[in-house]
Amino acid sequence: MDQEKIGKFIASCRRKKNITQQELAEKLGVSDRTIGNWENGRNMPDLSLFKPLCNELDITLNDLMSGEKVNEKEYQEKLEENIINTINYTNKKIKNRNNLIGLILIIFGVLISITAVAIFPSESSWGSIYSVFGAIVSLVGVSRFTKQLAYSKRLICNFSYFLIFIMVLMTIDYIGVINIHQAPRFSLIKVSGANVIYYDTPFYDVVRCNVDKDNETFKVIKNQKYDRDNIDNFCK
Repeated sequence: MDQEKIGKFIASCRRKKNITQQELAEKLGVSDRTIGNWENGRNMPDLSLFKPLCNELDITLNDLMSGEKVNEKEYQEKLEENIINTINYTNKKIKNRNNLIGLILIIFGVLISITAVAIFPSESSWGSIYSVFGAIVSLVGVSRFTKQLAYSKRLICNFSYFLIFIMVLMTIDYIGVINIHQAPRFSLIKVSGANVIYYDTPFYDVVRCNVDKDNETFKVIKNQKYDRDNIDNFCK
């Protein structure tokens, strides 16, 4: 659809009917600014307004979508062309709307995860819960961008994004353990002893010795089997 051409046609038909933008806007239930945007080619009328607009301007839908009066000889040819253009225009609007919603969800999900890491202490399970929730929200946004892909490709893209997102969270968590000496947020198992806490995470283990004392230390070790009753041995 040629928005500029259609806009000029709407303006021309409105003037021929001696109707102001304000009057046309009131009849269609929109603002005069909306009419101005149509006539300047910045926007197109919503599909639900096509028929009411044509009725007010005494033109056919074919005329409106062509941006000019269509004669009888060209009517069928123009009609078929305009149907295709309308379908393409509608699909483009739906795609743009999905992309916008997807972008908002991605940003919102990332912000949830960042906020969770920043606000909740590492010992709180809420930090990891909200971080994963943010990853899921962000994944929903990505899934909107990949709707046009084949199912297998879409599945691979979505899974890869989610995996990368989680890996980034765990990397940030690992950096916090190494540099800030904080407990890991994503520990699967937490075992407490007299003066030691053992954190079992998916990729590494952390031993916290002399808990809450001046000489408290954190040891990062490889994932391994451990005896729950003798975790103090890791601090010797």
